[in-house]
Amino acid sequence: MSDSLTNCFFTLSFSSSRLKSAKKECKPAAAVEPMDTDMITCGEAKNDHSDCGGDRDWMAALKKSVKMLHFGSWEEKEAAAGEMKKLAEEDAKRARTMAELGVIPPLVAMVGSEAAARRRLAVQVLVQLANASFTNKAVMVEAGILSRLHKNLSLLDEADKQESAELLLSISHLANTQFPLNSSRIIPNAVSILESSSSIKTKDLCLSALHNLSSLLDNAPALVSAGVVPTLTKLASLRETSERSLAALGNLAVTSAGRKALEADPTVPEGLIEVMAWEESPKCQELSAYILMVLAHQSSLQRRKMAEAGIVQVLLGVALLGSPLAQRRAMKLLQWFKDERRMRVGPHSGPQVRGGVAMGSPHLGEKDAEEGKRMMRKIVRQSLCKNMERITRRASNGAAGDAAGLKALVVSTSSKSLPY
Repeated sequence: MSDSLTNCFFTLSFSSSRLKSAKKECKPAAAVEPMDTDMITCGEAKNDHSDCGGDRDWMAALKKSVKMLHFGSWEEKEAAAGEMKKLAEEDAKRARTMAELGVIPPLVAMVGSEAAARRRLAVQVLVQLANASFTNKAVMVEAGILSRLHKNLSLLDEADKQESAELLLSISHLANTQFPLNSSRIIPNAVSILESSSSIKTKDLCLSALHNLSSLLDNAPALVSAGVVPTLTKLASLRETSERSLAALGNLAVTSAGRKALEADPTVPEGLIEVMAWEESPKCQELSAYILMVLAHQSSLQRRKMAEAGIVQVLLGVALLGSPLAQRRAMKLLQWFKDERRMRVGPHSGPQVRGGVAMGSPHLGEKDAEEGKRMMRKIVRQSLCKNMERITRRASNGAAGDAAGLKALVVSTSSKSLPY
């Protein structure tokens, strides 16, 4: 007897015993007094008859579908998968029962089919099963679903890509469990669909899967090697995909591999500074400010690149008008740039005294310090003017109450309240 025949024998035996058990449990009591149907609950006799009938119906259908899925022709397999999809959508408990009956391996095999309709139907059923339990996800991975999906990515249309992305997202939740998920298999699938899809929903599904994978720091090298960072920085500049892209980049930025990839990206830090200026997207402001903080921390090179890109003016605006979290992060960054300026133009950066002999002009340090102060006052003054113009414009377009509140904010804001 072949392995598949043996599996089916045990499968059908389990199904039959389950059906007999359901019949026995649903057997009505010997003597039941007539009752008003409105007062009968789901645990009482009359409802037991309907429950028993329903169990018999779907268990019979499932038993037939399992047999067809194992031994039927391709047409019968498709019909069985369609019936399973219907049953799984009706009840998550039924989806878990199907997995126990060994339907996942043959469904994974169907994903490798070249017939688009057959492949898509199998993916739809697997999505329902994957959402039912973590065990089902693990069984799919062990059955080779990731290699099957990767094999046919070039054949997928937009609808197929979206369903495949939904399946990848469900499987990616295994990254937060003890299951040894091979990230080198799932990452290429997600990246390929992400780069080839034109649907925002499909992109969101792939970005969510990459975010789940990036939450495990050990996956950072594999993500960087797959070229995820340039793709994420590109999508971070688009408002529809920015938040999820920045969330994944934030996870990668705290790793050595991710930080190096970000520093090597030609769009960093300019792209992140631009996102941080999106006043209507507070979450994006907070995430971009966080990534910039990680890059700027203990890196004078990155701080110099940010200063040349005009980050100070943007930070001043965020410190005034951003969300509370964005304001705190902006103030922290501003403090770093303030300290950087002091170190560069302070007295200690002037002529040094060695052996009691002063090298160079004794007034050079004071001149540099005064020039630095004038430059900083000029930057603060320009930034305040821009922010006041923005606030005034908002006030003129808003309600009278909003205008009064914004005017009070302008009046109470001065250079003394800034970190410089």
